[in-house]
Amino acid sequence: MGVPSHLRRHPYAVVSLALLIVVIGGATLTLWRPWRSTASAQGHVAASPRIPVVAAPVTTRDVEVYLNGIGSVTPLETVTVKSRVDGELIGVHFQEGQIVRSGDLLAQIDPRPFEAQLTQFEGQLERDQALLDNARLDLKRFQELVKTDAVPRQQLDTQVSLVHQLEGTVKNDQGQIDATKVQLVYCHITSPIAGRVGLRLVDPGNIVHATDTTGLVVITQLHPITVIFTIPEDSIPTVLEKLQRGVRLPVEAYDREYRRKLAGGALLTIDNQVDPTTGTVRLKAQFPNTDNRLFPSQFVNARLLIETRRGATVVPTAAVQQSPRGSFVYVLRPNATVGIRPVTVGVTDGDDVSIEQGLQVGEQVVVEGTERLRDGAAVALRSGR
Repeated sequence: MGVPSHLRRHPYAVVSLALLIVVIGGATLTLWRPWRSTASAQGHVAASPRIPVVAAPVTTRDVEVYLNGIGSVTPLETVTVKSRVDGELIGVHFQEGQIVRSGDLLAQIDPRPFEAQLTQFEGQLERDQALLDNARLDLKRFQELVKTDAVPRQQLDTQVSLVHQLEGTVKNDQGQIDATKVQLVYCHITSPIAGRVGLRLVDPGNIVHATDTTGLVVITQLHPITVIFTIPEDSIPTVLEKLQRGVRLPVEAYDREYRRKLAGGALLTIDNQVDPTTGTVRLKAQFPNTDNRLFPSQFVNARLLIETRRGATVVPTAAVQQSPRGSFVYVLRPNATVGIRPVTVGVTDGDDVSIEQGLQVGEQVVVEGTERLRDGAAVALRSGR
C-alpha cells in the first residue's frame, strides 16, 4: 500500500507513525504474555500432584494384653549377720561381693575365754557329781538302818533332801556346760542363708558385742528374687479370677526407659488391701534371676500378661488418627485416593494396635503422610523408611 501524498510531503510524520505502530505492538505482546502465564498457572492448579504417602496392610495375629506397673526389686530374704557372743573378731573368711551358701563360715570370734569357762564348769560338774554319788550311798545305808531304828527318821529325811539338792547342783553344772558349748559354737559365725555378701562392716581386731546394731555384714538372697509392683484397683477382679483358677500369669521386668527386658518370671500373689491415696494394689512376682540382672532395690517397669487374643485384626499404631468424633484411619482405595474410616481401637501391643471394628484384613491404611490428607485426596504410594 502506498504512502498518501500528503504524508510524502512530510517525512517526519511517516517516522512518527512507524514508531506508534511499534509501541502498540509491544504493549499488546506484553499484555498477552501475563495472560498466558496466568492461564497456564490455573491449569497447573487444576492438575495438582498427588500427595506422597506410605501405606501398610491390615493383618491378623495374636495380641497379648498386658497390665503395666512400676515397682522395685525386693529380695526374698535379707539378713544382717551379727555376733551372738561378746569377744574379739579374730578372723573374716569371706570376700566382699562373694556368693555364699547356707552354713559357710563367715567370721570367727576368739574362743579362748569360753574354752576356759567350759573347763571350769566341767570341773564343778565332776566335784558335784562325786558329792551326789556319796550322798546316794549314805541314803541307801540310812534306808536300811531306819528299818531297825538304828537311825532316827529325821536323819533319813535330811539325807533325802541332800540328795535332791546335789542332783539339782549337777543339773545346773550340766546346763552351764551346755550353754558354754553353745557360745563356743557361736564363736564360728556362719551364713544363715544363701546369697550375696555385701560390704564388710567390722574389721578383724575389733571387739564385737551381741548387742551391736550394725552387725558384721549383710547377706541378700538373689536366686530367686521378687519384684513388687502396683496396678490400678480396677484390674483386681481380672487378676484375682485368674489366680483363683491357678493360671500362671507371666511377668516381664523392663528397665526405666522400657527399652531393655531384664528378666521374666511369674506372679506370686496380690496384696490384701488397696492403697487409698493412689488407688492401686501391690503385686509380687518371682524371677529366677540366674543371670543376676535384677538387683535389690532396683527400679523396674513390670508387665503382667493377662490374656492372649487369638487372630486379632491389627494395624500399625501410626495409622490411627484422632478427631472429636473418635478414632479413624485413612484407607487406600483402588483409584489411588483415600477415604476416612471410623474404627474401634482395642489394645496396643508394641508398635501395633488391634482394631475391634471398621477394617478388613488385606486393606491398606496410611501410616505416613496423614497430615496433608483429607477424604477423597489423591495419593501416590512411596516406600517406607
